[in-house]
Amino acid sequence: MLIESATFPVIRFLRLFPVGVITAILLAAAVAGAPRAYARVYSCDNALTVVGLDRTYRVRDGESLIEIARRFDLGYNEITEANPGIDPFVPGKGTIIALPTSWVLPETASRDGIVINLSEMRLYYYFTVNGARYVRTFPVGIGRQGDLTPVGRFKVVEKIVGPAWHVPESIREENPALPKVVPAGPGNPLGSHALRLSLPTILIHGTNKPWGVGRRVSHGCIRLYPEDIPRLFALVSRGTDVEIVHQPVKVGTRNGRIYIEVHRNGHGENVDYFPVAVRLLTDRGLLKLVNTKKLYKAVDARRGMPVDITE
Repeated sequence: MLIESATFPVIRFLRLFPVGVITAILLAAAVAGAPRAYARVYSCDNALTVVGLDRTYRVRDGESLIEIARRFDLGYNEITEANPGIDPFVPGKGTIIALPTSWVLPETASRDGIVINLSEMRLYYYFTVNGARYVRTFPVGIGRQGDLTPVGRFKVVEKIVGPAWHVPESIREENPALPKVVPAGPGNPLGSHALRLSLPTILIHGTNKPWGVGRRVSHGCIRLYPEDIPRLFALVSRGTDVEIVHQPVKVGTRNGRIYIEVHRNGHGENVDYFPVAVRLLTDRGLLKLVNTKKLYKAVDARRGMPVDITE
């Protein structure tokens, strides 16, 4: 269930939360300054593993897919995968594009805290309110080839407002003009807020280059849009679990239907994900309920959107 003001009145929504959580939500909304602060909060439980609803959008004059992606809180990778063959820079006025605003939730050890799926470049934050489970999701940028973001289980060990960037020597060797420390401010690539993980070299932070969200361009850190990092920062506490995974294929169910979501790996490798899909479906006892032609087509297209493959 998508929680938006149009379908779930804000006052009724906030009554579900204790005062501390309400404060964090309102702070996140106030910092962002936009109603989109509520647009990516979903209820979820163990039986519901697909959230959100896909939409379409008619391109206006002069718009690029990069601008549209940011407006709808999507990464560059998501909007380009969902719209193959469309020029991301000049899609053309009046072009109807797909907005991939639904997701199969990643498979995790537990639905608690932060989960980042590198394959789709998306972060999920799970939390509980009065026994009900919710998930908040954001697009991210991740490490480039040679500086890949590591997978594993970590914790948030520090929350930093206005972080200074202590430039690693390896980066200063690439660009000797960089100072040893870049102070907080508009020129700081860490943005306005940062979450330090128990792996000291990795941060979840904002950015002064929002075009890098949905791309593999960092030195290993996880980047959020400038308007998203304050929202996440306000909700996350020190000690929060962080699980980073690599899942190019995800399988989920909703209302008795079976969905598969397949992403391109982004490293130029030609990987056959069909055996992976079959294994996931078999492990869940779902393979016999799947239409094989639909499965082949979804895996081959790899559009990064949940596809109904039910027989």
